[in-house]
Amino acid sequence: KTAKIICGELGIPKSYGSYEELLADPEIDAVYNPLPNHLHVPWTIEAARSGKHVLCEKPIALDAEEATQLLEVQKGTGVLIQEAFMVRDNPQWHKVCDKIQDGEIGELRAIQSAFSYMNRDPNNIRNMADIGGGGIYDIGCYPVFISRMLFGEEPLEVTALIEKDPDFKTDRLASGMMKFPSGQSSFLCSTQLVPYQRVQVFGTKKRIEVEVPFNAPNQMPCRVFLDDGSANHGRFKLIEDLPVCDQYTKQAEAFENKILSGSIDNSPLQDAISNMVIIDALYRSGNTGQIVKI
Repeated sequence: KTAKIICGELGIPKSYGSYEELLADPEIDAVYNPLPNHLHVPWTIEAARSGKHVLCEKPIALDAEEATQLLEVQKGTGVLIQEAFMVRDNPQWHKVCDKIQDGEIGELRAIQSAFSYMNRDPNNIRNMADIGGGGIYDIGCYPVFISRMLFGEEPLEVTALIEKDPDFKTDRLASGMMKFPSGQSSFLCSTQLVPYQRVQVFGTKKRIEVEVPFNAPNQMPCRVFLDDGSANHGRFKLIEDLPVCDQYTKQAEAFENKILSGSIDNSPLQDAISNMVIIDALYRSGNTGQIVKI
């Protein structure tokens, strides 16, 4: 009933009473899985075995071992399974990657990221530890992803400090460090701090600052700043206002193009598994107080 009402409001001609009914429809080619974290793998497997391509929300699984199940399913079904990191399709990150690859900032040596929001709602899935709630799963995964993307390599070791909510038992505040062969990346994420997000990319010649790196606005230009360090007070040189876009639309279009062009391989899923390996290591470090080698 709820699905029918919402579909009517959005002008969608067909609705379903269950996930099973949707997956049984031969007219459905692909699905988006935004369910709570503990349902990402089970329902992605169900969808893939029903012949549907799947764009699954991050984190793609609760751990790397669980994520590996998807790789076997993908090999057996031939569908595309991809983790929904919308930032990979945002022009502002394409701009940052171009600046690094062109050598404009010199050698990339360090990345600093912060991502936080305030949510103490006990009924919110982000605050339910038994179904995959917590800050690193929800938003700490972004600094991990963009660090791997910008360095173009995997971390050698990680360390983390984790503070848990006494009632929810979720990680409400976490700081992490990742040592890469070419440099290092540090981040802070929290589900119970003032809302904020920023990424700084440090090279030997210049520094890049990404103003709204993760929840980029879809109604105004994204801005990326470049600083050559000549002013101690941190005055920026504005690179440009990038075209207004919806990064979720960009993500959906890129996913669609892969399917229609037949560009289906295991690389997106392998990348998702690699991201989960780092998330697993961060949690292990936070729980043990030890540096964890990858």
